[in-house]
Amino acid sequence: MTTSVLLLAAIGAPLALLLACMVPGLRKRMPLLLALAPIPALVAALLADDTPVVLGNAQFALSFAMDEPGAMLLLVAAILWIAAGAYAATGLRGTVNAGSFVVCWLMTLTGCVGVFLAADLVGFYFLLAVLSVGASGLVLQGGTAEALRASAVYLGLALIAEAFLLAGLVMLAMATPDGSLLIRDAAAAIPASPWRDLTLMLLVVGLGMKAGLVPLHFWMPLAYGAAPIPAAAVMSGAVVKASALALIRFLPFDIALPDFGLPLTTIGLFGAFYGVVIGIMQSQPKIVLAYSSVSQMGFLVAVIGMGLANGDASATQAASFYAAHHLLAKGALFLAVGVIATTGRRRLWLMLLPAAILALAIGGLPLTGGALAKLAVKPVLGEGLVELLATLSAIGTTLLMLHFLHRLAASAAPDPSASAPWGIALPWLLMFVAALVVPWTLYLVTGIGTWADVLQPAILWAALWPILIGAGLALGLWRWGRYLPRVPEGDIVVVGQPAMRVIVQWGDALEQMEGVLRQWPVAGLSLLTLILILGGVMFNGH
Repeated sequence: MTTSVLLLAAIGAPLALLLACMVPGLRKRMPLLLALAPIPALVAALLADDTPVVLGNAQFALSFAMDEPGAMLLLVAAILWIAAGAYAATGLRGTVNAGSFVVCWLMTLTGCVGVFLAADLVGFYFLLAVLSVGASGLVLQGGTAEALRASAVYLGLALIAEAFLLAGLVMLAMATPDGSLLIRDAAAAIPASPWRDLTLMLLVVGLGMKAGLVPLHFWMPLAYGAAPIPAAAVMSGAVVKASALALIRFLPFDIALPDFGLPLTTIGLFGAFYGVVIGIMQSQPKIVLAYSSVSQMGFLVAVIGMGLANGDASATQAASFYAAHHLLAKGALFLAVGVIATTGRRRLWLMLLPAAILALAIGGLPLTGGALAKLAVKPVLGEGLVELLATLSAIGTTLLMLHFLHRLAASAAPDPSASAPWGIALPWLLMFVAALVVPWTLYLVTGIGTWADVLQPAILWAALWPILIGAGLALGLWRWGRYLPRVPEGDIVVVGQPAMRVIVQWGDALEQMEGVLRQWPVAGLSLLTLILILGGVMFNGH
């Protein structure tokens, strides 16, 4: 199969299913196909080369291509979308609003795959907007007042972020020679741009908001907590990584820019610790995981910042690998929340043990993908203060994840003999295996490291002792944690509620939007518009 066929199938499969939702008979069967929609993206990640694909004509064209960061993240994202799609299909059986969930799911999937493959500024921005609208719709599917507010905040912040991002993309286009709109050309032109500083600031602010950087992180606990479990899994795993991938692609790592890199590292590390501190004050497993995502995305941005500060091109591969492991592990742990909630205490350990391995892997448990990820980013972080803070972050992450496991065990089903339905247990176990095996495969195949690197006693001990200290702190938390203050989910947005009224006012509009989307003739028209926009350039492709 040629690269053009693979890339078109990756984006076209979920897009075609969106169109199929307009047919009532097909719409009823659509939940069964959710797990199949990402398979072309998985195949493309494995087989496509870096040959660009251009669709459209001289007046309007979209470019798609597969680079190493995109292939790595598309591969693991497709695995998560497959597993979460199978999980969602089980939960949608017999539900009234399955159709609206499917629409939002497929729209989010289309945007997610498209962003991973977009090679030009216009296509990237358009597909990112599709992703944002679809994801806000997924949050709405929680069906509660909290879900309405969370969706309003998510969409409001997304619009603000995209305004900053659009301005940055315009500055990029203005500075790119020969009028090229390709992302690689735009990134290469940044160092010589007369608007370099302004362009970088706009890009970092816009993408940082979408990545959940503190202090504009509060949408994460609100959205992940309110969304249905499979939606929270793909949002925390795949959707948020689109912003990280954009930072990797847009920022110029071939020149040292400490004036931007070091502040970005500082903000990222602050977020890494902030997420831990607020996370241990939470009691709901999904909210704890959300603050873990705040922490981990902060750490990932710190890695990107150090690469930018030092002009280290290897940071792109290291950051992509770190993001890939987090995508798998965090997506799997969100699915585990639903599995444990339907599992009684007699069978609890069967599901809790895999969750414990993945939770500690995020902290860097030796021989897991988390240990490989931390080993991969170590050269980028360098030695000195940043290295010390990274180690302290690993201790904090372990503490937070053990707190999550404690709260997860407490959420087990009240019936001691209850067992999770196979329709959700099997996807969860698939993700557990993938989170263990895929990072090792990527680590060795991409040349990031070797077996010998990982199995050195000094390396193993360096990964183990922060886990042990974090476990000791967790024992103290379990004993005296009741004395900690309880911070509401969303922390800053709750404390600063008056300042957020403008954003939350989106709730009324979203409530009306939800009602409209439930009316299938109008929803079908919206989908048809989306199909015509993308399909038109496909038919005119060259």
